[in-house]
Formats: sequence, C-alpha cells, structure tokens
Amino acid sequence: MKQATATSASAELIEYYGGPASDVYFQRARKTLAHAHVDAVVAMDFFSSKAGTLCGVAEAVRLLGGILQDGDEAYAVPEGAPMGVKETVLRVRAPYSRFGVYETALLGMLSSCSGWATAAHEIVQAANGKRVISFGARHVHPLVAPTMEYSAVVGGCAGCATPLGAQLAGLQGASGTMPHAMILLFGDTVKAAVAFDEAMGEDVLRIVLVDTFKDEAEEALRVAEALGKRLRGVRLDTPGERGGVTIDLVKEVRARLDLAGFDHVGIFVSGGLDAARIREFEAAKAPIHSYGVGMAISSAPPISFTADIKEIDGKPKTKRGRIPGAAPSERLVRVI
Repeated sequence: MKQATATSASAELIEYYGGPASDVYFQRARKTLAHAHVDAVVAMDFFSSKAGTLCGVAEAVRLLGGILQDGDEAYAVPEGAPMGVKETVLRVRAPYSRFGVYETALLGMLSSCSGWATAAHEIVQAANGKRVISFGARHVHPLVAPTMEYSAVVGGCAGCATPLGAQLAGLQGASGTMPHAMILLFGDTVKAAVAFDEAMGEDVLRIVLVDTFKDEAEEALRVAEALGKRLRGVRLDTPGERGGVTIDLVKEVRARLDLAGFDHVGIFVSGGLDAARIREFEAAKAPIHSYGVGMAISSAPPISFTADIKEIDGKPKTKRGRIPGAAPSERLVRVI
C-alpha cells in the first residue's frame, strides 16, 4: 500500500479541476457564499458506497496539497488499502471556500480509480499468485488510460502496457510483447520473432505471439527452435472465432514444448479474460505463467463515493440521514 503524500498538483491542474471540470453548482455555491460573506471551517468526510480496494486518494491529496493552507488538515487511508462500506477514507478540515469547488474532482478520482483497482484486485486474486498484466489502455480514452493502468497496479497487477502508466505506478517500464500487425507484415512468425530479438534491448522479454498464421503448438515449437534459450515465453491470444484460448490448448502447447526440451519457455495467455475465466484455468491447473487482462479492468464500473460536511466550526452538523460529527476512524493518517 502507498501512503498518500502532500506533494502538490500543478497550477494548471488546480485551475482545471476547480473550473471547467467542476460541477457548475459548486462554482455557483462559491460565488453565492463569497457574495454573502459566508464561510466556515468544516470537516468533510469522503466515503464509499461499497467495499473494495481504495485508489485515487494519493492523487486527491496532491490536489489538496495545492489548495489548502497552513493550519488546514487532511487525513487519508493509505492508497491500495481495503475499504469498507461507508468507511471514511479521506477527511478535509479547512475553510469551505478553499476546497468546496473541488468536490467533483476529488470524488471522481476516488470513484474511478477505486473501481479499476477493485476489479484488478479480484482478478489478481483469481490468478492465484501468477502475474497479471493490465492490457486495457486501448479500451479507454488516452488521457485516462495511464491513470487506469496506475490503478490496476495499485490493485495488484504486476505490470501495465503504457509507459506513463508504468511511470505513475513506480514500475521500471511498461510490459508488452508484439502485435499481430507486426507479425502479419513480416509474413511469418519466426521471421518476426528473430527480427524482434535483434531489434530489442536485453531489458525486453522475448515473448512471442504464436497464433497468427499456424497451429499454436506448431508455431511455439518453431519460435523456440529459432530463439532457443533467449525465448522467455509464448503468448496465446487465439480469437473467439477459433474458439479462444482453452485449457486443453494450453496443456497441449506445454506438453509439446516440454517434449522438445523447451521447458524454460513460459506460456502467457490473453484475450477476453476476466476473473471467472481465470478461475477456470486455475481450477484445471492449466500450466500458465501469466495473464494479460484488458476490458475486465478498464471497463470496471466506478465505485460511488460521497462527500458530506460533518462539522461546522467544530460543532457536529450534517444533513438529515447522516450522523453528525466526524466519523471515528483509527485508519485515517494525517497527510496535510
């Protein structure tokens, strides 16, 4: 788990989050309160509608670090921690005028990122200790993809596809093999594999797609013979039109590689995977070394978060249906 820090967001982001990306009614509230000279120090609690894996709180704290001032306070549960239903994961105690207009951005960070991280966590648990790589960047808007991939890593993924996602997550680099398009242009899987081996640095794993032209087991053997010990693994991404990647296919590829003396070559599986399908592979003890998962993470629904004022000028006060006073929590740590 990562503890949120008070490193500040940039001035450009602060302006964006408090203006064009903010619900207009918060902007109108700010204008109305300022016109009437009404303000107070409030305690606002942010909490989730369901249990899951908390993510986005580090980014939220970075935003708060740029807008709060001396004497203001923020408390947070660490990034990546499990969260309970309606558990307060972020608390801000400051004049409302300083942060109220940013409620949209703060809730959005927590909602989207926690949704992705929670989905990733479920999939990683299903993989039973095997590596899961997030391949979902292509399924979301490019301005959002790196944040989604960061969230997937917070949820437990061992890697992600985009360099910026990897950078945000503190990884050494992005993860990826090769696209079918490259192999099609070479016209032969072995030719593509050899060229890839010659072009890539030693830090890039030699994992080759083996479902483009021929039978997967046949292609796996051809590539293994061509690259020998340099081949780290083969990737099975058989499309649904061909039945997808099945348990029997994985076992056959493994057996044929082993019989030919290529037991060092791992099998990487991707293509429409979700937690349920991975559980099927694991229950059958399919000899898979790692999984690549896309839509099951990137399309995960956000987890709804709510922010409520619980105190005004130190006195318990909130709307009907909520319990007045800042909710007690032993997990909140002061971050600002």
